[in-house]
Amino acid sequence: MRQAVMVGVVLPAALLLVSGCATKKWVTEFVGKKEVDIDQKVDKKVADESQRVDQKVEGVDTRLKTAEGTLTQTSETAKGAKDRADSAYTKADETNSRLTRLWSNRNNRNQVETYPVLFGFDKWDLNDNAQTTLVAVIKEMKENPGLTVDLQGYADPVGSYPYNVGLSQRRVESVRRFLVEQGIELPRIHLIGLGPIAEKGIPNAEKRKVTVRLMVNKED
Repeated sequence: MRQAVMVGVVLPAALLLVSGCATKKWVTEFVGKKEVDIDQKVDKKVADESQRVDQKVEGVDTRLKTAEGTLTQTSETAKGAKDRADSAYTKADETNSRLTRLWSNRNNRNQVETYPVLFGFDKWDLNDNAQTTLVAVIKEMKENPGLTVDLQGYADPVGSYPYNVGLSQRRVESVRRFLVEQGIELPRIHLIGLGPIAEKGIPNAEKRKVTVRLMVNKED
């Protein structure tokens, strides 16, 4: 009887102990698995966030490089514009110096001969008579290298003043072009369009002209 009682007491205790050990093992395995799952989820979250940050950084770098390129291009454009402006100023200074020199020497020349080159109404092209006159001028200049020529263009007063100034300039330019085409050097030619001749008593046909003045330096 006593042995039966002992068995009845010991057996449930042993079963409870075995059951407790099994439960502890399951809890350990469950917790371990959960920790692994959590670590994997955390690692994935960290990786995703790191990739997102890297993409944003790359985007910022790209925009910075684009902005740097634009700034460089703008700087180069500004430098080019400054260089062109400096060049234009230099040319303007050279032109002013040349005009000043010519004006200062205007009284150091003597007039040798004068030729009138006539034009039709509202015309600036050279007719046969005009070309014949200029051929004589060209002959003189080629035979005498010290000669220069002054060209003064005019128009009649018919029409507006601005138009007639432009017309006189076109006429004098036609004469210069013809001289250059026939071998006269540009530095030997000085020209100006003076617009309409308002003086009365002169027929309008005689006002439509370019006056060609052969000049020579006084020391020559």
